[in-house]
Amino acid sequence: MKTILVLNMGMKSIRSIIFDSEGNKLASSSLPIETLLKGETVTQIPQEWWEKACKVIKETIADTGNIAIDYITVTSSSSCLVCVDRNGEALIPCMMVSDKRAKEESSFISSLNVFDEVKKQTNLASDSSLLLPKALWIKKHEENIYSQTYRFLAPNDYLMVKFTNRYVTDYINASKWHYDTKKKKFPIMLLKEIGISETMLPEVLAPGECIGYITKTAAQQTGLSQNTKAVMSTYDAICSFVGSGAVGEGDASDVSGTVTVFRAAVEKEVNLEQKKIQQIPYYEGGMHILGGSNNMGGGLIEWVKQCYYQNEYLPYELMEKDAGEASLGAGGVIFLPYLLGERAPIWDNDARGVFFGLERMHTRKEMTRAVFESTGFIDLDMIAAIEEVGVKIDSIRLSGGLARINLVSQIKADITGRTVKVLSEFETTATGAAMIALYGQGIYTSMEEAADKFVRVRMVICPDKKNHEKYKELYHLYKETYRTLKPLFSKRIEITERLYNKRIKIENL
Repeated sequence: MKTILVLNMGMKSIRSIIFDSEGNKLASSSLPIETLLKGETVTQIPQEWWEKACKVIKETIADTGNIAIDYITVTSSSSCLVCVDRNGEALIPCMMVSDKRAKEESSFISSLNVFDEVKKQTNLASDSSLLLPKALWIKKHEENIYSQTYRFLAPNDYLMVKFTNRYVTDYINASKWHYDTKKKKFPIMLLKEIGISETMLPEVLAPGECIGYITKTAAQQTGLSQNTKAVMSTYDAICSFVGSGAVGEGDASDVSGTVTVFRAAVEKEVNLEQKKIQQIPYYEGGMHILGGSNNMGGGLIEWVKQCYYQNEYLPYELMEKDAGEASLGAGGVIFLPYLLGERAPIWDNDARGVFFGLERMHTRKEMTRAVFESTGFIDLDMIAAIEEVGVKIDSIRLSGGLARINLVSQIKADITGRTVKVLSEFETTATGAAMIALYGQGIYTSMEEAADKFVRVRMVICPDKKNHEKYKELYHLYKETYRTLKPLFSKRIEITERLYNKRIKIENL
């Protein structure tokens, strides 16, 4: 029997979870992570990650009775940029994925002739959420920091430096640098054009590959043994997909933590002429993964709690009760869930949240119901984008914190018209990271075997056909609301940037 510790660094917390190779969870511990927002700036402090990582690791090891840990792997959000010096220390706060400072750099990269071939090879446009624009922003606006930067890293890469002193990433994470996963190389000509050296980027490994044993210093700080091997996994969205057990053709999963990750598995690469979704190869697992992540999923519910239920004793239970008492369609209220702009499938940085159709009779019940229903419209948007390329989706595996609210799960089934399978384990990001690492180390002979060990279905929800027909009409109104308001979003951004300049600290996105 082998053991693995997964360090999962999410948008709002850092978690340590220990599993055995039979898929049993032996211990878990978590601590909150602070996020700072100021205008288009969204940052976290890397030093806080490591300090809290050490604490949660020690606690989980103690909870198991100091069991020996054979492997450790780290997963985190993608497209977040950490600048480190030669000692592996972070120089400035991490630019998180939803940080939008690099919009001009993104547009500049898009305008370069050399980028046309890169875009064709990687099927990835230049977006401010990605890593090359962020690195270019550092070069242009933080010259002193850029001159001290030894490596640009993702959060899990940074934490792996703390464990192993190696500056490495996996090829799925590297794709956020427009790394060509087929040719196994970074876009050299593009890097030269924008003046960023390839030596500033990490070495690329495969998911499941062993990085090495952890160092003596890391062992002392975390309570792990120096016999513990550090193994590469990948970023959280892909880990959560794998951890849902969606390993067969057309299997889809919705993992709604802070954001919603909606993806489907296909055996062969598909042609993505439209740019609404992404295609991620997981060669070792024998699949390509279609879909993407948005900017807020479960985070919408946290926002509702902060707005309307902050002083309630059982806020989530009361939210579900209120939403259940409101009629289908929230009495004609439509909510656009773009509180931080949106990634897949509309890719609109300027979009913002909107309650449309409010009347004097409406209360927090209808507003809460409208937010719940928006999570189903998010899924339907993703299904439409995936099915445009010829991949049929029959059912959805549901996990993440949002799957704890049964009414949301039923609404998603009714809106999408698909059977929803709610998983027993909500921590699919951690289970997926464990599955990838253990499969890579030969503990399992296939991803299907790994899924048999880790994945169980708790509940199956069938859609109500009558409700689905009603939601079809409401979905059209939802889409028309966005299309109508789209021209106003950029105008609003221009005005608010002139009027406001306020730093906001948030506990939950």
